[in-house]
Amino acid sequence: MATRDALWAYRDEFGDAFGRTYFRRFGPGVASSVGIGTYLGDPTAAVDDAYREAIGLALRSGVNHVDTAVNYRCGRAERVVGEAVRDSPIDRDAVVVTTKGGFLPFDGERPADPAAYVRDRFLGAGIVDADELANGAHAIAPDYLEWSLDRSLDRLGLDAVDCFYVHNPETQLAARSREAVYDRLEAAFEALERRRVAGDVGAYGVATWDAFRVPEGDDRYLSLAEVLARAEAAGEAVGRGDDHGFEAIQLPFNVAMADAFTRRNHRPPDAGADPISALEFAHEAGLSAVTSASIGQGELAREGAIPADIDATLAGETPAQRALNFARSAPGVTASLVGASDLDHVRENVAAGTFDPLGASAFDAVFE
Repeated sequence: MATRDALWAYRDEFGDAFGRTYFRRFGPGVASSVGIGTYLGDPTAAVDDAYREAIGLALRSGVNHVDTAVNYRCGRAERVVGEAVRDSPIDRDAVVVTTKGGFLPFDGERPADPAAYVRDRFLGAGIVDADELANGAHAIAPDYLEWSLDRSLDRLGLDAVDCFYVHNPETQLAARSREAVYDRLEAAFEALERRRVAGDVGAYGVATWDAFRVPEGDDRYLSLAEVLARAEAAGEAVGRGDDHGFEAIQLPFNVAMADAFTRRNHRPPDAGADPISALEFAHEAGLSAVTSASIGQGELAREGAIPADIDATLAGETPAQRALNFARSAPGVTASLVGASDLDHVRENVAAGTFDPLGASAFDAVFE
C-alpha cells in the first residue's frame, strides 16, 4: 500500500511544478488532487494499451491517485491499472490505488446473454445469493464483497489497495428498505474492517452516484450521518473501537452537477443542527471527498459548455482544465477524478494542476 514517507517524497519530487494545495491529505499522507479514472472505453486490447500508456504518463507527471472498479470495462480496467502501476518507475508505495465492489463484473468482454452469465457465474457457483441482488446485477453482501476484493487484488496483481469503495449502495434501495440497506452496509463494513486488519485494504468508503446528492426525501437518498454511524458500529464490533477504516466518499461533482456543494441534505450528529451539504459534512467528519464525473465525462470539455459567467471565474487555458479546476476548488474536495486514455488529455489534465484553485469565498460567489 501507499506509505506516508513515499507519498510525501512523491509530493516533494513533483510539488514545485504545481499550484498551491495541489497535493492534499489522503490516506496516510498526501496525494494529487487530480486523479485518473478508468471507467469509459470499450473492452478491447487497443483501449487497454491506451490506458496503460496514459496511466504510466500520469504517474510520471505528478498524478499519483488512480481509481478503478471491478466491473469497469468488463474487468479489464483493473488489469491495466495493475500493469501500469507495477511497470512504472514510480514506486508502488507512492501511488494511491482505489477500486470498488458492488456490481457483478464480466470477465474481459460483455457476454451475449448477461442474465445467463449472472445465473451461471454467480448464482450457480454460490458466489452470491439471488435474494441479495438488486436490479439483477448488484450486491453488497459481505461474502460477495470479499470475493470481489479478492478478484480485484488478483486482477490488479497487487497485495493491497489503498481504499476499497462499496459501489453505489443506493442501487440496493430498488430491492429493500433504507434501513435494510444501512444494515447491509454495516455488515459490509465489518467484513472490510477485518480485511483492513489483514492488510488487504488501507481504508474503505462508499462511492455513490445519487445517494449523497439527492434531497432527503428522494427514493435514492442515503444519509451520510447514518452511513458513518454504521462504520463506527462496525469498528466497535470487530474490536477496533473508534479506529474504524471508513475514510472516504466518492460522488459526482461538476459545474452541471453541483448538488454536493449546494444542497443541504445531510444532518450532522448534533441534535437540532441544520442540514449541511455532503461536502461540508465530509469535511467536518474528517472524510476525504473524491469527485467523479469532474468534467462531465467529457461534456464539459467542449467550448461553451460551462456557463460564461462561471467560466470567467475559473483558472485554466482550456474548458477541460477550467471544469476540472472548478471541481477541485470546492471547499472540502480532496481530489477530482478525470478519465483519460489519450496522452494529450493526460497532459492537459496535469496542466490544470499548475493553476491555483479558487478560494472558498470565490467559489461561494459562483452560486450567489
